[in-house]
Amino acid sequence: MNEVVAVTGAEGFIGSHLVENLVARGNRVRAMVQYNSFSSWGWLETIPADVMADVEVVLGDVRDPGSVLDLMRGVDVVYHLAALIAIPYSYRAPSSYLATNGGGTLNVLEAARQLQTGRIVHTSTSEVYGTARVAPIPETHPLQAQSPYSASKIAGDKMAESYHLSFETPVVTLRPFNTFGPRQSARAVISTIISQVAAGKTEILLGSLDPTRDFTFVTDTANAFATLGNAPAADVIGRTFNSGSNQEISVKDLVLTIADVMGRDVSVDLDPQRIRPAGSEVMRLLADTSALRSVTDWEPQVSLHEGLRRTAEWFTDPANLARYKTDIYNV
Repeated sequence: MNEVVAVTGAEGFIGSHLVENLVARGNRVRAMVQYNSFSSWGWLETIPADVMADVEVVLGDVRDPGSVLDLMRGVDVVYHLAALIAIPYSYRAPSSYLATNGGGTLNVLEAARQLQTGRIVHTSTSEVYGTARVAPIPETHPLQAQSPYSASKIAGDKMAESYHLSFETPVVTLRPFNTFGPRQSARAVISTIISQVAAGKTEILLGSLDPTRDFTFVTDTANAFATLGNAPAADVIGRTFNSGSNQEISVKDLVLTIADVMGRDVSVDLDPQRIRPAGSEVMRLLADTSALRSVTDWEPQVSLHEGLRRTAEWFTDPANLARYKTDIYNV
C-alpha cells in the first residue's frame, strides 16, 4: 500500500498496537506522541526495530492546532486516538478532559478540513452510552454522560458529526467497547487484576463487582480501526460503528476467570477509593456490532479466555511487570 497515515495517541495502549497493525498492512506511519522533555515514546519504545523502521515519530500535542496541522500534512488517513481516558481522574480534572478530548478532536477535524485529508477515523468509547437501556447496545442508543470523561468524549463525537454534516469532512467514528491486553494501564480492571496477581498478591483490591462489561482483545480493536480506515468510503463515511465481542461478563466472574487462567487462588477486598459515585457507575455494557459486520469483514478473532491467557503471560514477564506499581491505586 505504502500510504502515509497518521496516528494520534500512538504511544498509548491501543495506539501502539494500531501502529503495528498498520505497518503490517504496508503503511508508513507518522506517529504523534505527546511532547515531553524526556523524549519518551511510550509503548512505541517496545516495538521491534524492523517495525519502527516504517514509523516516523513526531512529538506534539493535539491541544495545539499548529502541532496537529503539521502532523497531518501529506497523509492519506488519520487515526485519531489521542485522549485522556481515566474516568476517576476526570472527576478531579474535568477541564483537561474537555480540552483534550473535545478540543483536540476539533483541531484534528479543522486540520482535515483545511488540508482536505482523505479520511479521519475518530475514536469514541462505549462509556458514552452509560448504563445500557437496551442490550445489546446499538449505535442509536441514547448518549448518557455519566462522568466528565464520558461528557468530553461525547463532545468529540458531536464535533466529528458536525464537521461531516457542515463541511462534508470524511470522518468515520469507531466506538470500541472495553479493550484489554498487553501494555494496558493498570487503571483498567483486567490489567489491575492481572498485575496484582502477577505480583504475588492473593487479596485483590477492586471497586464494584456488579457491573458487566463487553471485553475485546486489543489486536481485534486495532484491526477494527484499520478496517474502517480502508473500507469503501460509501459504506462508512459519516457513520459510527461499535466494536466488541457481543458477550458480557461481570467483574465478579471476571476475577474468577482470571484466577483460573493464572492458576491462583485469590479473594477480593473492596477498596473504597475505587468506587465510582452511584450515579456515575455504568452498570452494563454489551455491544451490538452488527453494523460494523454488515459493511466490513471484521470479526473478533481472540476469545476472552485466550486474550486473558496472552495478557497474563505478558504481565508475568518480570521486565513488563516492573513497569507497573501494583501497590498503589492507579487512577
